[in-house]
Amino acid sequence: MPTHHPPHRPAPVDAVGLARRRAAGLVGLGLAALGVAGFLPGITSGLGELAPAGHASGAHLLGILQVSVVHNLVHLGLGVAGVWAARSARAAGAFLLTAGAVFLGLWVHGLVVEPSSAANVVPVDDVGGVLHLLLGMVLVALVLLRPRPVTAEDG
Repeated sequence: MPTHHPPHRPAPVDAVGLARRRAAGLVGLGLAALGVAGFLPGITSGLGELAPAGHASGAHLLGILQVSVVHNLVHLGLGVAGVWAARSARAAGAFLLTAGAVFLGLWVHGLVVEPSSAANVVPVDDVGGVLHLLLGMVLVALVLLRPRPVTAEDG
């Protein structure tokens, strides 16, 4: 008498975890690319004026965003961390929150630190400040906002 086995069912997919992993990986790749681009002629203007740190750097990514060696290394380091964190949902969530906090901190830094101050180690101009604010908010929101579960009534 043949034995009846129930059909194999794949393990349920953690959609939120998968989304966080993908987001961390994509953000990581983007940040790493920005970090590298900050050192490339043609993409960054004024590379001869690239300062190690501070507001005196004359280099501008895409001719718009003021960058320094420290600024580029922050982007590159966060990028590598994001790609590494994409290996697990928990690490990806932690990365997104941490990177979001870093970018929000850079935005606050740009608001409160005088450009000529010795404390101004990362050049943050107005355009960069707005981008850091938006990126920080999006990264934190990716972790804090959860999708509403789909129910049969939604169908």
